[in-house]
Amino acid sequence: MQMKTYAKTLAVALSLAVVAGCSSSGGTQEGDMNGTSGGTSGQGMTSGQGTSGSQMGANEQRPSVDTIYFAFDSEEIRPEFESVLRGHAQYLMANPNTNVTLQGYADERGTREYNLGLGERRAQAVEQYLTVQGVSPSQIQIVSYGEERPAVQGHTEEAYAKNRRVVFSY
Repeated sequence: MQMKTYAKTLAVALSLAVVAGCSSSGGTQEGDMNGTSGGTSGQGMTSGQGTSGSQMGANEQRPSVDTIYFAFDSEEIRPEFESVLRGHAQYLMANPNTNVTLQGYADERGTREYNLGLGERRAQAVEQYLTVQGVSPSQIQIVSYGEERPAVQGHTEEAYAKNRRVVFSY
């Protein structure tokens, strides 16, 4: 009888741990087209955010720019975003228990299938850059949303440019 109570208590505790582990801090922080921080919402460089129990020093803070942008129909990393990528690489190497999901996106031009592939290729290009810098591939996951979840609604070149991106999600 006591074993059943113990098993039930353990099941409830595990369920609560899973729910707590899946909770999100919400929101994202976007960068502008030049790799500098856009409108901040208080989620920039705060210590302890996104880590798995490691203590962080001042030089190990997460970069405040979480988005890089791409040219039309291209997965080539633009030179103005290399410093952003190096910052993320340094952060991930300093925090080996931290994982990141690279979310690849495309603008609405092209078929849904093509845009999913393009978003994936963009995220893979960022992953390759990070691993060449020394980040462990086990810390990186890739997901492509293609043209789904646009950052900006609209059918202008400016809107399209903001939707061609990879977002770092810690």
